[in-house]
Amino acid sequence: MEQQKNATIIQSLQTGIQIIDLIAEQGHPLKFNEIQELSGITKSNLYKYLNTLTQLGLLYRDKKQNTYSLGSKLIEYGMAATGSKDLIGKVTPYLQDISRQTSLTALLAVWTHDGPVIANIWSANYGLNIGAQIGTNLPLLSSSGKIFATFKDMIYIKEWRLKELSKIPESLRKEFEEEQQEIAKNHFAYSKEPIVEQVSSFSVPIFDYNNDLLGALTIVGFTSLVPQSPDDEVSQYVLNCAKEISESFGYQPK
Repeated sequence: MEQQKNATIIQSLQTGIQIIDLIAEQGHPLKFNEIQELSGITKSNLYKYLNTLTQLGLLYRDKKQNTYSLGSKLIEYGMAATGSKDLIGKVTPYLQDISRQTSLTALLAVWTHDGPVIANIWSANYGLNIGAQIGTNLPLLSSSGKIFATFKDMIYIKEWRLKELSKIPESLRKEFEEEQQEIAKNHFAYSKEPIVEQVSSFSVPIFDYNNDLLGALTIVGFTSLVPQSPDDEVSQYVLNCAKEISESFGYQPK
């Protein structure tokens, strides 16, 4: 881990943030020796950093597995940064129920200036690694990305949409634009996730009293287990959950 020599920064603070970034980039909990190998920090110093970050709630240490992952304090910061504290508070119980009822991973995606990001996750019991965690930016052709591209006001997403479209071939652009009509009609988007092979997802929108998109409720799992149609029993269950959440924010279907 390289240190920038600059009198205007606090290097120890920078190192602590770099450790958090390192764990976030890997997308799964890391053991001490893995962090040490990736960071290049001496063991004695790394112990101090990890202990401090854990005590502050910025990292979480699983004592049984002896691994480190992102801490709950980062969720609080994320909620404050996205202005989505009320939304996350209301959606979290639904994420828990959906995951328990379906044995799939449920997550909430919200909009930021960099595009849609994961704001909260409730993982299924079988330990599926979806290759993403809280704070992960989601691409246009993810199911969450499709929901934001379809329902979010173009004023807010224009630059992100153009940037994302430039990354995909013309054939996929046309396919996506045609698919948007069905997404708008059914309030349902499906995608074979570009982040991890053999993993798929579907997403449904959450609206407020002004019919503005608040977020996307997304279900993730192995492709064979994730429904591709809004008519599926699981899809209908999640759509009803999204409707209840939306109504709690004053949404009234047209």
